[in-house]
Amino acid sequence: MSGRRGPEGKEEGWERPKRWLGQNFLHDRQVAARIVAALAPTPEERVVEVGPGRGALTEGLLATRIPGGVPLTVVELDPALAAFWMQRAAAGAPLRVVRADAARLDWRAMAAEGPLVVVGNLPYQVAATLIAQWTAVAEQVARAVVMVQREVAERLAAAAGGKSYSRLSVMVQRHFRVERLFDVGSGAFRPRPRVVSSVVRLTPLPPPLEPQAPFPLFAAVVRAAFQQRRKMVVNALAPLLSPSAITAAGVRLEARAEELTPADFERLALQWVAQKGA
Repeated sequence: MSGRRGPEGKEEGWERPKRWLGQNFLHDRQVAARIVAALAPTPEERVVEVGPGRGALTEGLLATRIPGGVPLTVVELDPALAAFWMQRAAAGAPLRVVRADAARLDWRAMAAEGPLVVVGNLPYQVAATLIAQWTAVAEQVARAVVMVQREVAERLAAAAGGKSYSRLSVMVQRHFRVERLFDVGSGAFRPRPRVVSSVVRLTPLPPPLEPQAPFPLFAAVVRAAFQQRRKMVVNALAPLLSPSAITAAGVRLEARAEELTPADFERLALQWVAQKGA
């Protein structure tokens, strides 16, 4: 224990994690250093850490800031921890503290001043939801390095046809290159979770050469297909697309959602755009 004073004047590690917030605090400084290195933030970038907790990762991120430069933004829901980081900011640390639920943030507003570099040890119960929200503002996310449950990492990186391939896979891979960097055992956290974690890097893909469907329409097609993933797409997408439109998209009528790549879904969404405009 370092002896650094934490929330409510208690030594770091003394306060009990809150189960309702899904708190498993990272304490392994080597893992934290690897995450910061994978993120490679520059002093000019607007870095947002989701859930700083007790600061194992935060301290390394603060070391990348320069006096008078762009501060590190931390988003913390726990009132005691948010108060602690506000005290650090008041004492001169290059910090901006947002006390909020990251899964309910207006990320577009967060990026009003420029693209964001996002990092964090994401609570398991909201990780997939949060990452899915970033796809709606993908043009404003410069990159992200996050720690999630290994099963979520597998879904993020899964290829079409794989057992982990899902709606989340499609939505994320439409916008980002997904890299699974390394796994992290439960001993790196307090309290120890019952699962293995993985660190994942999301890097924006180059701008597409072909037109893309508006995000809400693309998302609607993907959602409809995966809501009835055991059905053939000709049936699952019947409320949206005619059989001829599905065929025009180059997709087999008897295909199922888990067989289709993000590019397949893009063509289906564009067909829906064309059909709606006819």
